[in-house]
Amino acid sequence: MVQATNSTEKAFRDTEVPPWTKQITVRSMVTSFFLSIIFNFIVCKLNLTTGIIPSLNVAAGLLGFALLKGYTALLQKLGLLKQPFTRQENTVVQTCVVASSGIAFSSGTASYLLGMSPQVASQGDAGNTLINIKRLSIPWMTGYLFTVSFAGLFFIIALRKMMILQRKLTYPSGTATAHLINSFHTPKGAKMAARQVSALFKSCCGSFVWSFFQWFFAASDGCGFASFPIFGLKAYKQRFYFDFSTTYIGCGMITSYMVNISMLVGAVISWGIMWPLIEQKKGIWYGAHLSASSLHGIQGYRVFISIGMILGDGLYHVMYHAGYMGFILIKSLFSNKPEEKKVELASPSPSPLSLSNMEGGGLPSSETELSENYDEERRTEYFLKDQIPVSVAAAGYIALAGISIIVLPFIFHQLKWYHVLTAYIIAPVLAFCNAYGCGLTDWSLASNYGKIAILIFSAWVGSEKGGVIAGLASCGVMMSIVSTASDLMQDFKTGYQTLSSPRAMFVSQVFGTAMGCVMSPLIFWFFYKAYRVGDPTGSYPAPYGLMYRGIALLGVEGFGSLPKHCVTLAVSFFAFAIAINIVTEFLKRYETKYKIYRFVPNAMAMAVPFYLGSYFVIDMCLGSLVLFCWKLWNKKQAEDLAPAVASGLICGESMWGVPAAILSLANVKAPICMKFLSYSDNDRVDSFLSSSGSS
Repeated sequence: MVQATNSTEKAFRDTEVPPWTKQITVRSMVTSFFLSIIFNFIVCKLNLTTGIIPSLNVAAGLLGFALLKGYTALLQKLGLLKQPFTRQENTVVQTCVVASSGIAFSSGTASYLLGMSPQVASQGDAGNTLINIKRLSIPWMTGYLFTVSFAGLFFIIALRKMMILQRKLTYPSGTATAHLINSFHTPKGAKMAARQVSALFKSCCGSFVWSFFQWFFAASDGCGFASFPIFGLKAYKQRFYFDFSTTYIGCGMITSYMVNISMLVGAVISWGIMWPLIEQKKGIWYGAHLSASSLHGIQGYRVFISIGMILGDGLYHVMYHAGYMGFILIKSLFSNKPEEKKVELASPSPSPLSLSNMEGGGLPSSETELSENYDEERRTEYFLKDQIPVSVAAAGYIALAGISIIVLPFIFHQLKWYHVLTAYIIAPVLAFCNAYGCGLTDWSLASNYGKIAILIFSAWVGSEKGGVIAGLASCGVMMSIVSTASDLMQDFKTGYQTLSSPRAMFVSQVFGTAMGCVMSPLIFWFFYKAYRVGDPTGSYPAPYGLMYRGIALLGVEGFGSLPKHCVTLAVSFFAFAIAINIVTEFLKRYETKYKIYRFVPNAMAMAVPFYLGSYFVIDMCLGSLVLFCWKLWNKKQAEDLAPAVASGLICGESMWGVPAAILSLANVKAPICMKFLSYSDNDRVDSFLSSSGSS
């Protein structure tokens, strides 16, 4: 044996790995519960504003470490600490919190479930019938989530060895989270974690105080700093303004430069060029009597052109990942020798670190006994412990599918048992594709598979039998299974690299999912009752609610109900999205000198502001600018602290959403309305006030 170089596990060779029952502790579950509340509020608020959710894994791991480290340090000083805080316990907390907040996204409270509501249905004349509308309520939403959210967890268990050990898929987010957690639990990493926690706390407090200050000037819609016409009043009418949102400044610091620039390009093309030109055709292309929110008017162009780009980008990635995955599998089957193939496909054998070479609970006795593959050997050994039998996983999936087949038609009478059965037969194939593709690219396509399910099932059921509701409900089944499968595999990768028990990871996922099924509807209801959720002109437009309903309407009614030339434009942008991806892939493969592909816009990112406008894009681009300048000034500091600062900015404003919603429910209004008027409008207001005062 030779000494392992660049070994992570070498730093932990003197630390005993606790059994899985001690990796899941009461303190870790309590910590997960409180963090889940915070993160569910954050995800719900982001869902209801723009639908753009940045990765919160870093924040979950960091906050979990900070809370438990502080708690155990206090117990240690008091002499009451019975079990030390380990990286495995940290991983369990992170997994549980991300699972819970993941339900806030896949639950569809801001997309497919909201699309069933009368508020969203009223924005379109088509499909606005009783059988295609369902009033939202906490009981049936919670029951629906408990019915559909667990099946994906059981399905993917059987594939974890193939994905992690045999194919050695990278799962970049899971790997990055594991590196973060491993670093926290080394002496040097603990100091860095303390700096990151301090930066997160300061930015969180600053963001909260700033949001509180803004509230005093926002007595009604259109008032306050959130409507600051930094580019002028004409640009403001086309939704080009700065809204001083620290949430989206933080998102911009996390999101890549090119994604933010792509959204800015999309905003300029749509709100700067296309919509003003189409609005000039009012009365020619669409009825002059139609309201601005009607899907048969200008809103139809905004929604369906955006849908065209999203579907084009999603279809490309689904087909690309399926083709690439097939190519890799075929290549692996035919390129290896039979002997090699047999070794590769067999289950990895236990680690060669036999008991004769270990002392003190299975730890190497000296550095000279560390092999070159020490990390991989030790991780494989613990990854193969505490396995969940495949028979249990299969039985769990079949049982949950059976429950769904019985329960879902009672919740949605538009769905029949054979629709649900079909969804559960198709879902495992798509879940495998998504989990495999996520391991290669870190890109989950769960929402894209959900959109495809809407089109298929809504067309199958038809408008007269409630195809809109059936399509949206089927989307939830598909998204829940596909999304949770890829999320759990990311967590298995994190657990593999932190020596966390797969059984502990699974139990943590189940607990987190259960919390999410309860918290997500409750927190959504909090916003739903306090604000006009789904109103395009309100604080919480929830853009994907109308988009998902629009896809369902396409499925049941076809393209005949859309305004003039809307289909042509939507198909053109559908093809444009595919073309952008093809060009990007071509440049990646054949133009390696200047790497021009880095500057090609992202079609999915371009599509989002087509409906919403650019106000949040300005914030995100400012976040990118802050990060860019910070890196120019001190690159090392920026790389270390920027994710923590960004997470604090997001958390602070999102936490202010709680007292703000309470004030709104209590009908407490801000004392001041700060508005910006043109010179002529200001003169008219002054004249009116003067005449009113004199009379």
